[in-house]
Amino acid sequence: MITIYGIKNCDTMQKAFKWLDSKKIKYTFHDYREAGIDKATIEVWLQHFPVDKLVNIRSTTYRELSADEKARVTDKTGAIELMMKYPTLIKRPIWDFGNGKFFLGWDEEKVTELV
Repeated sequence: MITIYGIKNCDTMQKAFKWLDSKKIKYTFHDYREAGIDKATIEVWLQHFPVDKLVNIRSTTYRELSADEKARVTDKTGAIELMMKYPTLIKRPIWDFGNGKFFLGWDEEKVTELV
């Protein structure tokens, strides 16, 4: 089963939910704003995506970070700590197709290939 990670009020997430529902694809949604995110999950993601792709530097959360915190985003350990503390730093959606395949973001054509 697909697990999709993100926050429910994100426009991009809404597109993904709408697409999944229209295709009648079963999925589990993990809202990391409400449920948080653990280090082990982020470490798995970092095996598939580089830190600079996983951290959303265009987010309001990123812009509100201190200069010291922004500097830590480029370091894997620092980025993990910041993503756990501020989950809205994480780009979304993150797709876990349950078969070792992951995808970051929304691209209907690419997601269709992976489903």
